[in-house]
Amino acid sequence: MEKAKVYFTDFRTQIGMSQGTKLQKLIRRAGIGNIDYEGKFVAIKMHFGELGNFAYLRPNYVKAVADIIRELGGKPFLTDCNTLYPGSRKNAVDHLYNAEVNGFNSVTTGCYVIIADGLKGTDEVSVPVPNGEYCKEALIGRALYDADVIVSLSHFKGHEMTGFGGAIKNIGMGGGSRAGKMQQHNDGKPVVDPELCRSCRKCAKECGSDAISYASGKAVIDQELCKGCGRCIGACAFDAISPQDDSALEALCGKMAEYTAAILHDKPSFHISLIMDVSPNCDCHGENDAPILPNIGMLASFDPVALDQACADLCLAAEPVRNSQLGDNLARADWHCHHDHFLDSNPNIRWKETLEHGEKIGLGTRSYELIRV
Repeated sequence: MEKAKVYFTDFRTQIGMSQGTKLQKLIRRAGIGNIDYEGKFVAIKMHFGELGNFAYLRPNYVKAVADIIRELGGKPFLTDCNTLYPGSRKNAVDHLYNAEVNGFNSVTTGCYVIIADGLKGTDEVSVPVPNGEYCKEALIGRALYDADVIVSLSHFKGHEMTGFGGAIKNIGMGGGSRAGKMQQHNDGKPVVDPELCRSCRKCAKECGSDAISYASGKAVIDQELCKGCGRCIGACAFDAISPQDDSALEALCGKMAEYTAAILHDKPSFHISLIMDVSPNCDCHGENDAPILPNIGMLASFDPVALDQACADLCLAAEPVRNSQLGDNLARADWHCHHDHFLDSNPNIRWKETLEHGEKIGLGTRSYELIRV
């Protein structure tokens, strides 16, 4: 497979040029106009940020993308699916309110918001997974299935399970209905190391399944009730909770790639990622810690695998922010340095497997040419 083209620009601007204008210049150069949008419904797949989290993408960037799609004759709408875990996006009513509060509405973006899997996360379509090894069918939000074109707009950041969240996670995990998310997570039910548990009960507050109890004084996870969503892993500040085995994270990475392939199959798509406010954990949290890396730039490509690989490479080459989770870990005298910013920020993660499996099943290529705009 020949190298994919990934277009990149940093966040530097001259007087008189806004960030939105620079983003538009980037995506035009990357070929967003090569897709036929005339009269077509265009899903802009993104993340609206959990209430209390300020690291999500600003609506201004969304409007810059949507304006071009409308200019090209498309009918853009913003979309995401409901979450498996508790929070402000667990049903369409709360989700729409969340989007509105965080600034995503028809005035700020020029688009309406449609929650892809409906009121309770059950409006889904089962689609085949091309070359699927972990999943033969994917359960995705109906609005994504009904869209004629998909444009992913991703906030590239760290993640407590998959290392980072980029285009593949935005589409694959984000595009799964509630049952689809459960299917992707269900090999990763976590367990508690009682020697590390401090009984702080933060994990129980994050659990939407009432699966965590403290009868013994330490956290215990009921494997029958657990959905395997992994939120307790991110909530634990003492690394007391982890998947039962390494293959669980590998399976999660593989399933995300397969869901992405299923959602994009036989459908025109274009992908944009912004490496900014690189928080150590997912935007699904109701808070965001300080960025672990500096703001790096904006990228666009027709290939989601190449795009994620390019974003990861730029992050790995960046200087860590000292006053951050990553910086604090690296400053510890007893820290075993992995020489990998994602691993050094969250040492219980896997990320390369997502890209390797995506390439294996034909989703894209990890080989790319970085073109600076």
